[in-house]
Amino acid sequence: QVQPVESGGGLVQAGGSLRLSCADPGLSFALYTMGWFRQAPGKEREFVGAIDRRGTQTYYRDSVKGRFFISRDNAKNTVYLQMNSLKPEDTAAYYCARHSSIDSLADYAEVMTYTTWGQGTQVTVSS
Repeated sequence: QVQPVESGGGLVQAGGSLRLSCADPGLSFALYTMGWFRQAPGKEREFVGAIDRRGTQTYYRDSVKGRFFISRDNAKNTVYLQMNSLKPEDTAAYYCARHSSIDSLADYAEVMTYTTWGQGTQVTVSS
């Protein structure tokens, strides 16, 4: 399968903002829930947020609620992660991924639910 491609990572000071993009060239992009995950060195990959196929429902881990926002543009096969008020603990490699089932939100926070992953983009937040 063709992999999504993340971009937009970088180095930012605490309190700053970044917007990550994930271009998924798959022909069926609009049929799938998309998720964002992150992984810090020495830690397991963790759920950040997810958005349903229509972009009408979003879900976030508690630590990013009110700071991170997910959106998607199905015409561009792209999903975004707007990150505001960044903290040093947000430092990680960020990955987007496609849900394993069409038009499903089942187990949206579980790594194993997603079958197609990008290579990741690094986000580093300095204090």
